[in-house]
Amino acid sequence: MTSVRRDRLLLAVVVFAVLLAQVLLYPGVPDLVDAVGATTALDASMWFLAAEFAAFVAFAGVWGGLSDGLGRRVPLIAAGALGGAVGYVALAVLPAALSLSFGEVLAVRAFQGATTIGAFSLAMTMLMDLEGGHGRNMGAAGIAIGLGTAIGAPLGGQLYGLGPFFPLYAAAGLLLCAGLLASLVADRAPTSRGRIVRAVATLSERPVLGVPYVFGFIDRFTAGFFALVGTVYFREAFGLDAAATGVMLGLFFAPFALLQYPFGVLSDRIGRTVPIVAGSALYGLAVLGVGLSPIVEVAGAAMVVVGVIGALMAPATMALVTDLSPDDGRGTAMAGFNVFGSLGFLAGILIGGTVADEVGFLAAFVVAGALETGIALLSIPAFLRVVPAGERSGHLNRRVLPSQTRICLKIYRCCLNIRF
Repeated sequence: MTSVRRDRLLLAVVVFAVLLAQVLLYPGVPDLVDAVGATTALDASMWFLAAEFAAFVAFAGVWGGLSDGLGRRVPLIAAGALGGAVGYVALAVLPAALSLSFGEVLAVRAFQGATTIGAFSLAMTMLMDLEGGHGRNMGAAGIAIGLGTAIGAPLGGQLYGLGPFFPLYAAAGLLLCAGLLASLVADRAPTSRGRIVRAVATLSERPVLGVPYVFGFIDRFTAGFFALVGTVYFREAFGLDAAATGVMLGLFFAPFALLQYPFGVLSDRIGRTVPIVAGSALYGLAVLGVGLSPIVEVAGAAMVVVGVIGALMAPATMALVTDLSPDDGRGTAMAGFNVFGSLGFLAGILIGGTVADEVGFLAAFVVAGALETGIALLSIPAFLRVVPAGERSGHLNRRVLPSQTRICLKIYRCCLNIRF
């Protein structure tokens, strides 16, 4: 195995471990917040999930800018993983030991999120540093993300059967393993020093990065929506326990995981346009289909469809970030992508949770589906103007671009003509 292939595998395992740790908590979040002192299920679960992703938003850019400025990533990944492990253990131990209020628990959760995002975002950035094709590298990241979430949901449901704090201890162990594995990877970050200001300026100098960021927002919005609303919905609408809810979430994450690598390689061959545009045009409709499902079997099938569409979009979107970012600003560029992704996850939690609590689950699914489809359709014209340059920088076959653009414009116009 070549060093690049070996490092790609190791970094994918790091990403997998971080995401697995994160998703272990989702199936039984109502049980966990009850164990740490919350008095409500939906509201408390919403704020518990939101605290982590608010910290992701606040600190992803800090980690990315720091790594670009120092020209080092591995020590920062190790530090982030260690801090995240400490945060998970603290969530299990401190609420009872120190009689923490739920607000103080949320502060501990925010610390855990602020450190965990360093390990996650910089492992993704190190995959961007590798040779071998941006789609291939981001496909490896995508399948790691998908597998972590696919396995984490049902595994977390089983761990909750042992007690509400078992997923927290398992998450801490996974992050420690992630930090150790990252130390085995060669650090390929640009070695020039003193570039923190230059790195942070990357986002303002390249507003074109806003295009993949928007689609990353849409992708993560769904994950946040299902992490909260989907979890509570499956339990209340179909009478599922934590283990069965984990299986339902796994129906989304399994195809989302297994198809990302081949779809990432495909995007290297045919370009980013078709996977992103075709996927985004249908994504919100598929989410709405879950909420309209009359029985659990139909809901499960709809979750599989959402996972397939997400797998089509995700690696091409991440690869486009790599296509458009400068070599010495990749950490900041990927941090920006993760900021928008975390904002999407946070929006999925807050918007979905608020609408579900005030109006009902069906309304929450309608709002989520409409927002995702609307944002995607509004963003497609800008995407079609930008992506050819990004694809050229990614050394893709230029001959496919005109036909792709015509096809995607037809898809876009057809979607605009749909009447609901």
